[in-house]
Amino acid sequence: MRLAKYLAHAGVASRRAAERLIAAGRVSVDGEVVTHPARDVDDSSRVAVDGSPVALEAREVWMVNKPPGVVSTARDTHGRPIVTSLVRSERRLYPVGRLDADTTGLILLTNDGELANRLTHPRYGVEKTYRARVAPAPVPERALRALREGVELDDGRTSPARVRQLEPGVLELRIAEGRKRQVRRMCEAVGHRVVELERVAFGPLRLDGLGRGRARRLTSAEVERLRKAARG
Repeated sequence: MRLAKYLAHAGVASRRAAERLIAAGRVSVDGEVVTHPARDVDDSSRVAVDGSPVALEAREVWMVNKPPGVVSTARDTHGRPIVTSLVRSERRLYPVGRLDADTTGLILLTNDGELANRLTHPRYGVEKTYRARVAPAPVPERALRALREGVELDDGRTSPARVRQLEPGVLELRIAEGRKRQVRRMCEAVGHRVVELERVAFGPLRLDGLGRGRARRLTSAEVERLRKAARG
């Protein structure tokens, strides 16, 4: 296994971040600093980052129904509740992407850096589905059409979204991008403020039946469905 992939599988970082650690000279193999991410390693290799030993650990993926006010980080310097505190696991888990503190719904946590990178990288086009309550209501067809075609934001034009109005002022939006506060900004760009926002699906997985603030570990079949969705 290549060194960068080994670090990603060990939960140290995503593969890209692992490559940066290696290039910075922070990784050693069998006591020797290695600066090339393609170096082959196996279970018998003594891999260390900043002098601390690294070993492969069992990979886990969890689904969490994030409540409002909880931040999507593994730690917070302001003392706010963090999403990792909702999961009972001995592994070092990290959020797959982020949800705003005031956005609720489905977020994944994992120690599989490679899978996390694939699920969030626009190249692989994994859709996230949101339900947004907006004001004013209802949303006219011209605004829905603009969302479907892509709207201009301050960081560039969005890719086309799949949008339908479930009831007056309640939209279901499916996007494969992950820009900061993207759904809120898209709706504002067509003249509608988001009052409530919930992510209800991530790729092939839906929240169905998981209560607010609850978490569960994904089955091997569910993880495999995620991997297939992230193969592009």
